[in-house]
Amino acid sequence: MTIGQRIKQARKANNMSLRSLAEKAEISAMAISKYERDLDIPSSSVLLRLAQALNVSIDFLFRPQTISVQLQSYRKHAKLGIKEQEAIQMRIQEWLERYLEVESFFLDEIRPVNLPVYPIHSIEQVEDAAISLRECWNLGLDPIENLTQVLEDQGIKVGLISGFEHFDSCTFMADGFPVIVSKAELTGDRLRFNMGHEVGHLILDVKGVDPEPACHRFVGAFLVPEQVARFELGSRRTTLDMNELYLLKHKYGMSMQAWIYRAKDLGIISENAATRLFHRFRANGWHRKEPGEALASEKPLRMERLIYRALAEDLISRSRAQELLGEPLQLNWLVETFQQDGVAVGS
Repeated sequence: MTIGQRIKQARKANNMSLRSLAEKAEISAMAISKYERDLDIPSSSVLLRLAQALNVSIDFLFRPQTISVQLQSYRKHAKLGIKEQEAIQMRIQEWLERYLEVESFFLDEIRPVNLPVYPIHSIEQVEDAAISLRECWNLGLDPIENLTQVLEDQGIKVGLISGFEHFDSCTFMADGFPVIVSKAELTGDRLRFNMGHEVGHLILDVKGVDPEPACHRFVGAFLVPEQVARFELGSRRTTLDMNELYLLKHKYGMSMQAWIYRAKDLGIISENAATRLFHRFRANGWHRKEPGEALASEKPLRMERLIYRALAEDLISRSRAQELLGEPLQLNWLVETFQQDGVAVGS
């Protein structure tokens, strides 16, 4: 990838027009256009201004492309425009390149992908697929405390991106390994739903069934298997209590509304009972923000952990670690404490 292509990638990742970048970097839009089309090469001082305006390092502009991202499954709102989609793709590609660079330091520890595929010819088969995946991953029937960690343990690369209001999540294969990326600004239950939905796209080979409802059904069946749902709710109910739903949400990490859908899908409550409950949620604005304390969000940690390991083993400098992390180092206070005690923590 040329310097010009890197400039264009960073500009699109920041969802900036040529004019807005030109104003921020104090460079003409015509000059930037020439750089992006490789018709001219920016001087070192211009490169510095562009890097600062794009919030990237100089090294990024010279970094060779190691992977190409093509998004497949895509959960988004109708308002998500083409330019935003391009920005999301560029942002994901930049993050994934950093991830792969970090992983290259520890090739012997790359997690093998454990991702079976289940043929689905009816919506009912989704329930069996969810149970089979739990068995494959040795999860039993207990609540999944941290879904993001489970996915990383199974060889799935998980990332979060922020700044795109109308984006939810996506999944794709890159060089043979699965990747799931979700919007960062979500409560824990919504994030877990996104992650589970994308897992559904990866493992369900849907034939003759609408894949979106199938993946929705998969999330509920994976987070709360039928046996568990009937144990918690009973076999047949006339309605569900809000306090009951709130407690179950925090026990299983699945939203109150998803619990209503789950109960309806399993025939525990009727369609009419579910409709009445959903009307109550909408009337109180709970369909956007559920009542009570929000479920804490989850954060993928594998990439961050590998960065700190590389730093500890003197494979990278602190400035390089910060660049790979994409944000300030979080443990500066701990590093300083260790250094005072004479413990090596990286250069």
